[in-house]
Amino acid sequence: MDQRSNRKLDHIRNALVTGEYGANSFDDVSFVPNSLPNTAFADALLDTEVASLRLSSPIMINAMTGGAGGTTPINQKLAIIARERNLAMAVGSQMAALRDPEVMDSYRIVRKENPHGILFANVGAEATVDQAKAAVDMIEANGLQIHLNVMQELLMPEGDRDFRGYLERIQAIRESLDVPVIVKEVGFGMAKESIEKLIQIGIRAIDVGGKGGTNFAQVENMRSDNPHSMFEDWGFTTVESLLEADGVGHSGMSYIATGGVRHGLDVVKAASLGASAVGVAGAMLRLVQNESVEECLSTVDRWHLQIRVAMTALGMKSLADAIQTPVIITGKTAERARLRHGQLERLAQR
Repeated sequence: MDQRSNRKLDHIRNALVTGEYGANSFDDVSFVPNSLPNTAFADALLDTEVASLRLSSPIMINAMTGGAGGTTPINQKLAIIARERNLAMAVGSQMAALRDPEVMDSYRIVRKENPHGILFANVGAEATVDQAKAAVDMIEANGLQIHLNVMQELLMPEGDRDFRGYLERIQAIRESLDVPVIVKEVGFGMAKESIEKLIQIGIRAIDVGGKGGTNFAQVENMRSDNPHSMFEDWGFTTVESLLEADGVGHSGMSYIATGGVRHGLDVVKAASLGASAVGVAGAMLRLVQNESVEECLSTVDRWHLQIRVAMTALGMKSLADAIQTPVIITGKTAERARLRHGQLERLAQR
């Protein structure tokens, strides 16, 4: 097994051990109760739109793995869940397969199991246009994720150290592909300055990928003989990142919230802050590793039920209505957000 394949398996083992990040920023978000919602549970619709793609559910199975023999069963099980519950799904970084065709099947299994579903390919920002096209072709993807993971790479013993040219490569890929391109952070959040730069080069779908889910700084420190634990609290939470995006604006944009989504209420909270969909990775990985397919499907059903309960209680018929729903931000999230933005009162009073 080569170094990259070993690394993929290390990431899975360490992600399962570390679990979710400690404090969860979604706990700092609450709704104004609506005693007269004037709607019915049966009217709550879960479909949404991301990057011009219509999704049946706001829950996406987000990028996790692939690129090693032991990852094929994981992706197969994830693809079955996506197929059975009409969830969009992204594979993990395909850079391994672009360098070693022998591991392509660990990604291709996803399209084999879910021939008609919405799938996202995945490459790093170091990828060339040809590599991006090859990744899309590999799984007949409906879209492409380009992931950003600077801190993870810096802490990774064998990681990249040169991040020049990211914007130029992302722009070249966007201009060359005929499928939507999503730029995705991997768990350190995204500031408005980065969001604005991506918008300037034509990106219209961003996964803010905040801290709150799997802590990839901790995952890499566990693999290192010289760990740097002071960086394990690096970045913005998912809620902070959505507030950063709100400061930029939503016109023509699709935002995805990944990092710390635990249940259906968190999905609606994310939607109230401008997310069109949420990504679930760590929680889904633990499910597929510890539960049967039937139990995993039951969990997804519970999440969908919880979303519709929250929507009905708030008088919402679609998730798009959430952006007009009053939402209160408190705690550490509010303290930090006030240093960056002045919109918290507006959100509470809309």
